Amino acid sequence: MSNPYVPKSARIEEIITETAVNDVKTFRMVFTESEDRESFRYEPGQFAELSLPGVGEAPISITSSPTQEGYLEFSIKKAGKLTTALHHAEVGQEVGIRGPYGNVFPVDSLEGKDLQFIAGGIGLAPLRSLFNYCIDPKNRQRFGSIVMIYGARSPGDLVFKWELEKWAEAEDLALYVTVDRGDEQWDGRVGFVPAILMDVSPSPNNAVAITCGPPIMIKFVIQSLEELGFTPEQIVTTLEMRMKCGIGKCGRCNIGSQYVCLDGPVFTYAQLKEMPQEY
Repeated sequence: MSNPYVPKSARIEEIITETAVNDVKTFRMVFTESEDRESFRYEPGQFAELSLPGVGEAPISITSSPTQEGYLEFSIKKAGKLTTALHHAEVGQEVGIRGPYGNVFPVDSLEGKDLQFIAGGIGLAPLRSLFNYCIDPKNRQRFGSIVMIYGARSPGDLVFKWELEKWAEAEDLALYVTVDRGDEQWDGRVGFVPAILMDVSPSPNNAVAITCGPPIMIKFVIQSLEELGFTPEQIVTTLEMRMKCGIGKCGRCNIGSQYVCLDGPVFTYAQLKEMPQEY
């Protein structure tokens, strides 16, 4: 049996700068060995451990969709030692990847449902995998209406701008993009995500809401969803707080009897309500 702590080698093939202040980049990576490309199978919601020799490793959500074959994408905000080192990496550099880890978005139970995606800032990264999976032509007919509400602090903090333009042109989904404060060039919506959610006012009938973003945003989004009639079981989010080893050995991410890296990172709000208040 292979050692679960030993990463597979991958190469950075493309780097996309996402934000105006250059604190978020998307890295497209390809395994250097063909057998690793074939054996790495993941589903929306899972994460991987990325590593650089002599620097360390960190859990990062996989933001590409399984429908996008041949490569993996990770959208990374510069925050710590490893993420800063990755931000200084160049195309062609090798990176270690191990995984995939964690549970997945409940795709089967989403079939036939209207889907409301609500994201803030870099929180769009983990939702993007599921969103692109659902709107892929091979899967689109499995779901009802699809709505994406996405916001950031400013126009310069919006990520995946190149993809937002493509989503805006799609006829089989609705996209609402907002910023907390605009600038001279911004002619779109201005307002906080929970307020836009109330303006859109999606029906909870046969629907599921999937949300991710800053904790304060998630708190008020959940409040808004409950006002609209969504039950805790109809609200899904994804968390990555305090994860380290990815395989439930270090104990860093356990909350009560739950391990975020094993039992999550995807949880319903009903599950979160059962966790200790400290979380």
